[in-house]
Amino acid sequence: MVDFKQIITATMVLFSVIDIIGSIPIIVNLRAKVGHVQSEKASLVALVIMIAFLFVGDEILKLIGIDVNSFAVAGSFILFFLAIEMILGITLHKDDAPETASIVPIAFPLIAGAGTMTTLLSLRAEYEVVNIIIAIIINMVFVYIVLKLSGKIEKVLGKSGLGVIRKIFGVILLAISVKLFATNITGLF
Repeated sequence: MVDFKQIITATMVLFSVIDIIGSIPIIVNLRAKVGHVQSEKASLVALVIMIAFLFVGDEILKLIGIDVNSFAVAGSFILFFLAIEMILGITLHKDDAPETASIVPIAFPLIAGAGTMTTLLSLRAEYEVVNIIIAIIINMVFVYIVLKLSGKIEKVLGKSGLGVIRKIFGVILLAISVKLFATNITGLF
């Protein structure tokens, strides 16, 4: 049953975890490296990954012997290192020069990453699936708009503005990673 309160709450939770606004500096950087980001493709692939994981994520984790808490803790480490990169302006992982940035790393893991997947499983425990799907679609529309306008956003904010946003959202992402870790670590013992 469609419940607007659930849709709004799920949309806001996913919006904060996906953090597409905080990812603008990463998207701009990737666009500078590869030249073009296919906004439609990235948004559509992320949408498919998220909806598929909503339905089969728990079963996939069980099949390979991983519980949701372990997945969440692993996701917290990924978010932690991404946040450190954003805050300190360093690169901790070496990427081979990608030919396109649409699917990897934008659709996965930037948009539909471990934090998003863990959040989807958590939301499924509390909300109706139809409301979560609507929340995912709302977020993907917003992601598409931001991806499409990332060049214009870069021009408006400038390098220093992007740097400030990157550091602010780095701290927010760091806090999300710590919360994700703290919430799920007790479930491992």
